[in-house]
Amino acid sequence: MEDDLKKWLEEIGEKSLRQVGIRKGDTILDFGCGSGNYTIPAAKIVDREGRVYAIDKDRRELGKLIRKANSEGLTNIEKMETSGKLEIDLEDESVDVVLLYDILHYYYFPRADDRRRLLHEVYRILKPYALLSVYPTHLQSNMHPKLEDIKREINNANFHLERKFSVMLIHEETLEKSQVLNFRKARKNE
Repeated sequence: MEDDLKKWLEEIGEKSLRQVGIRKGDTILDFGCGSGNYTIPAAKIVDREGRVYAIDKDRRELGKLIRKANSEGLTNIEKMETSGKLEIDLEDESVDVVLLYDILHYYYFPRADDRRRLLHEVYRILKPYALLSVYPTHLQSNMHPKLEDIKREINNANFHLERKFSVMLIHEETLEKSQVLNFRKARKNE
């Protein structure tokens, strides 16, 4: 497991996140970033021209993230603590890519209303036609919303599914081939 995480952070992470659609100069929000397993490779891709906002409610995990970033010499990560409220302290239409990886499930968002509020906030901060990338883990269990339900909720929030594909990702420090859903922000009336 530790070898998987090291391999992810040193080589596979950047390659996989490029496949997702992250580019140099982008502004990224890693929502529910934890200790930064996606934040770190994203920050390497966007380089000095870009910025990665890392939001989480766990201060210890954010501390780990900043220590990793400092050890890598990354200065383009801005940590954002949240109290768990479904508000994102960023300007309207200021972000190119939002990563919702291992987030849209009942453990974090048991109520559909909470998921709708989160998607409303994501819509608000994303630039026109920007990318929402979702890694829908845990959706096979009866305790979590089904993939079709999540896709419908995201579509109802004015996002259109652009593509569904498999890519190597890290989950609980283990590398695995995972399904990712990429959505594009649509205009309100589309």
